[in-house]
Amino acid sequence: ATRHHATNLAKFVTLYKIFLLIQKKANAGKQRSLDTFIAGLLGGYIVFGERNAINEQVCPRCHSRTVLRSIDPGWPDLLQIVLYVCSRVVASFIPRAQSPYNLSSPTTVKPVPPDSRYFSAFAALSWGLVMWLFQNRRATLQPGLASSMQYLYVSSETWNGLKTLLWHNT
Repeated sequence: ATRHHATNLAKFVTLYKIFLLIQKKANAGKQRSLDTFIAGLLGGYIVFGERNAINEQVCPRCHSRTVLRSIDPGWPDLLQIVLYVCSRVVASFIPRAQSPYNLSSPTTVKPVPPDSRYFSAFAALSWGLVMWLFQNRRATLQPGLASSMQYLYVSSETWNGLKTLLWHNT
């Protein structure tokens, strides 16, 4: 699961930066405020939009750590679990797929997963919003998330060798 999530994150970072570069080039070398939302939206749809067990955990977590926290950034980090539960409730309103996860055992009740199309839209919007918030309202993000995002999206742009790129990036 960790490898799958790390691979998805690497794909997302790569796509996000590519989409930003394309938009910047199309806009005469200038980055607009909405570019981060669009790049996050597209990257989130492509990478995290596939409905699987990992993405069904990551997307509501992304949603809870950013969108809901941005409403009142003064909430202590201990309420993170409350935010996560709230985002799971929001995600539960995604229309359900036609078939449950496992029909092989009629005695085991399994939840019906979200419909792939709606889940993809939820993932895209969540990642679009998190990237817009990181660029425009970073102070509203959970500190640990903001630190990780700083490393992935800002610090990774400055390096002078493989050691600073892969191990010690400031």
